[in-house]
Amino acid sequence: MVLIPNGPKSGSESIMKQKIINMLELQDLMNTKVNAEWRSAGNEWYRAIWMEASEMLEHYGWKWWKHQEPEIMQVKLEVVDIVHFALSIRLEKDLSLDDTAEQIASDFKNSMQAEDIRKSIECLALLTLTDQGAHFTFIAGIMKHLDMPFDELYEIYIGKNVLNMFRQDNGYKEGTYNKIWNGREDNEYLADIMKQLNADSQTFQNDVYAALSQNYAA
Repeated sequence: MVLIPNGPKSGSESIMKQKIINMLELQDLMNTKVNAEWRSAGNEWYRAIWMEASEMLEHYGWKWWKHQEPEIMQVKLEVVDIVHFALSIRLEKDLSLDDTAEQIASDFKNSMQAEDIRKSIECLALLTLTDQGAHFTFIAGIMKHLDMPFDELYEIYIGKNVLNMFRQDNGYKEGTYNKIWNGREDNEYLADIMKQLNADSQTFQNDVYAALSQNYAA
């Protein structure tokens, strides 16, 4: 297996760092909503990461004995799910948000990948199982395979974070939340909603939440 180092791809470093800080703050809020003492709860974030990596590989396709078309949007959603757990690992280190964001931004700029996406996904899973850490370098490498810029990751992360908040507000932890709305999964509704809204709007998060509420009640 050949590992290919990559340099930075696009965007201002300061803007990327600020967006990472926003993501860290939102992740802290989400985790706190689930459990106010989440930092000391001993959550096994690494297990969630390698399980999501397995789902990502399934969505991309790996079976040589049957025809499979990569479900790229679903793969990207799995990347975003992994980022949620990877951010949580970094937050548990109790560094300042500024220092944590600096480290993550550096990882994104020094991404690593194998010669194909399947092996890059396996590298991420292997490294995660080995040290139970957050490997943003390989997350960024997988994004390069997908031609997924950081700004797209950020936009989807914000949307998925709002959906996670919405789920919690509507009984997800208690087991009363319904993920299937009129025959479609809530993730599908989220994807449609995000296509219709302006991610650069200052009210983007509130707009996503409002649209989810409208569709859930329908």
